[in-house]
Amino acid sequence: MSTSGLAGTEAAAAAEPCGPDGKVIRQVDGREAAELRRRELGVFLRDRRERIAPQQVGLTPMGRRRTPGLRREELAQLAGVGVTWYTWLEQGRDINVSPQVLEAVCRTLMLDPHERSHVMTLAGFAEQRLAKECQSISPAVQAMLDGLTPIPAAVQNARFDVLAYNQVYGHLFGDLDALPLGDRNTLWLSFTHPAWRHGMVEWEQTAHRLVAQYRLAMADHVGEPAWRGLIARLSEASPEFVRVWEEREVLGPENQTKLIMNDRVGLLRLETTHYWLGPRPGSRLTVYTPADADCRERLEKLAADL
Repeated sequence: MSTSGLAGTEAAAAAEPCGPDGKVIRQVDGREAAELRRRELGVFLRDRRERIAPQQVGLTPMGRRRTPGLRREELAQLAGVGVTWYTWLEQGRDINVSPQVLEAVCRTLMLDPHERSHVMTLAGFAEQRLAKECQSISPAVQAMLDGLTPIPAAVQNARFDVLAYNQVYGHLFGDLDALPLGDRNTLWLSFTHPAWRHGMVEWEQTAHRLVAQYRLAMADHVGEPAWRGLIARLSEASPEFVRVWEEREVLGPENQTKLIMNDRVGLLRLETTHYWLGPRPGSRLTVYTPADADCRERLEKLAADL
């Protein structure tokens, strides 16, 4: 690439990320993400409450009922929780919720295991599962990641959750350590995090590829709440994701060249290589090898600055 072409690429990448309507993409921060999950949880609980007839839980209908299913006060009494607390839960308010109380609500709603897991995911308790998955990465794998420095490397599961990484990878698009564990997902970050999107020089192609790969991998996990939950979060947070998701393209993981604009050292041209840590598709180690000597020098500078 010529110097002028490189400068043009860097200038284009430095622009604020915008959607199809030209509006700047605003980051969905941790607080907003939690609000989206609470709202989705309330909608889901109300939907399931309205599906249950009073007779199914041993109640005798009295008088005319204006709404289908159980009333909120009926469910609260059966679950052993306060009416006001449950009302706020359905309204998506920021209230204290414990797994034990949610279990009581789930039992009263007669949720199946997938629905129960979905509730726990939306309530924020899925991070406990993700934390366990991260802890399952052996010290030997983490040592290998660190030993690859200054070459960026990370381990992701099939759902694009980033389970482990070295410090160079953690600073390719900002500071990955600063993000909540539940937000360390490359698909989520690609559509909701401006710094991450800014670093993806070829955002349009990369975003389409990620969505197509997710759809293909999801075929083995269609009924799993964690997979559906990510789709629900993205659909709420990003109209662009909805547009790409509805294209229904599928694509498998493949080695490729990535262009990444790093705020500290500039443009990085990296060759990605995937190594599966178990049966495909599953957790995989991805190594980002510099495509030329200039990129190698920039990675070394980045590593030295950390």
